[in-house]
Amino acid sequence: MEGTVTKNVLLHPGSVALADWQRVYFGAQVTLDQDCRSAIEAGARTIDAIVAKGEPVYGINTGFGKLASVRIGAGDLATLQRNIVLSHAAGVGDPLPVAVVRLVMALKLASLAQGASGVRWSTIEHLTACLKADLVPVIPGQGSVGASGDLAPLAHMTAALMGVGEFFVDGHRVPAEAALAQAGLAPLSLGPKEGLALLNGTQVSTALALAGLFEAERVFQAALVTGALATDAAKGSDGPFDERIQKLRRHRGQIEVAATLRALMQGSAIRASHLTNDDRVQDPYCLRCQPQVMGAVLDLLRQAGETLGTEANGVSDNPLVFSETGEVISGGNFHAEPVAFAADMIAMALCEIGSLAERRIAMLVDPGLSGLPAFLTPKPGLNSGFMIPQVTAAALVSENKQRAYPASVDSIPTSANQEDHVSMATHGARRLLPMAANAANVIGIELLAAVQGCDFHVPMKSSERLERARALLRGSVPHLDDDRHMAPDMERATALVASGALADAAGADVLPVVTSEIRA
Repeated sequence: MEGTVTKNVLLHPGSVALADWQRVYFGAQVTLDQDCRSAIEAGARTIDAIVAKGEPVYGINTGFGKLASVRIGAGDLATLQRNIVLSHAAGVGDPLPVAVVRLVMALKLASLAQGASGVRWSTIEHLTACLKADLVPVIPGQGSVGASGDLAPLAHMTAALMGVGEFFVDGHRVPAEAALAQAGLAPLSLGPKEGLALLNGTQVSTALALAGLFEAERVFQAALVTGALATDAAKGSDGPFDERIQKLRRHRGQIEVAATLRALMQGSAIRASHLTNDDRVQDPYCLRCQPQVMGAVLDLLRQAGETLGTEANGVSDNPLVFSETGEVISGGNFHAEPVAFAADMIAMALCEIGSLAERRIAMLVDPGLSGLPAFLTPKPGLNSGFMIPQVTAAALVSENKQRAYPASVDSIPTSANQEDHVSMATHGARRLLPMAANAANVIGIELLAAVQGCDFHVPMKSSERLERARALLRGSVPHLDDDRHMAPDMERATALVASGALADAAGADVLPVVTSEIRA
């Protein structure tokens, strides 16, 4: 969207706004606030002191997981950290998208920079330099259960920093050591605890969930525009959007969605044409209940955003360093249950956005419900019009329903039952981008159908805002008179949804999911 991407985001560890994480996801460069250096160096000194004492402390001079009781000698501490990274880089599947991995790196940077992980300043500099040079580790998408951190995917990230594995460089996969050399960087050498600090944490599941949230916001805002257009196309009533109705229910999201729908339809000549003497008493739920459904979606997405914003500002590796007292304490911040719940909420929201929109598409192609020509074609029978695009929308909605089963209720023991309850947050978050893409396609189909429906009301026009949305589509997709190849039209419409251009054109972006507010 306009204004979403800025050239640079300054990360203040522990207090980064959700909107800044959004800017990183959409391509902004990252700079770390240098004021964090003293806390980082204090944490590293704490680790040095523990190594000097020689007392066994988990993650520094012991084995890991079920092997925590195995003591490691001082001469093997560097090998210990390298071994844990290489052994844990055991992911499979297609690589995570570059935009997601950049966000993973920024999240890890902000977590380590709070000084509670015991890493050295030079390690922070190395991670920052890779981000600045657009060296993006190739991370297989599968292999994390979302507990003890996102171990396998973060190990792949760390291995690349060490010169093992691959980076994406300008869209090409390049051996890690060669890519580092081309950027003038030496492979990272790990100090005590640093391997564990880098591969432990919830940054992959959090990045995937945030990406899903950011894409869901664009789909949500576009669906408000297409919902308003569909209401006009069907000559539906804006009475159900009356402010007084919403205030009696009291839900914030419902009140705000209704206000946005009213604003989108304000001044519509199509609406004015049937304000009186309309035989219909009530519209179908897919029109009438938009404030209730989409308002609940908005509230749910915002709640998920609050959880993810908190997680993004937290420290989630283990053990944690408290330099004030010189202690290193083992805990369970790596357990990604909050992220799993948030991902499940986003999945449900995406399902409902698409489900409601598909019902509006089905209503528009049905002449008995819409009053428009069958399948929105001037010559039904000879032409099929929007018959099969509605079928495609139905298929995508059903696919999203199948994907929306809550991942957070699943668990499977790992690491010889040491890690006996896991969150499945990474699994739950990894499905969100495909689900958002499905929903965007559904909204793209609704955009085509709703604008086609409004075309039948010419010379009457919709509101100024909705006419801007119509003009945007008609700039690349002409009115459908006779059947033609539909897939290119659908691709163009969906691109307007996914890019945020449709919401921007109609002004629906004034109702945000993501805000600049920082949650402490």
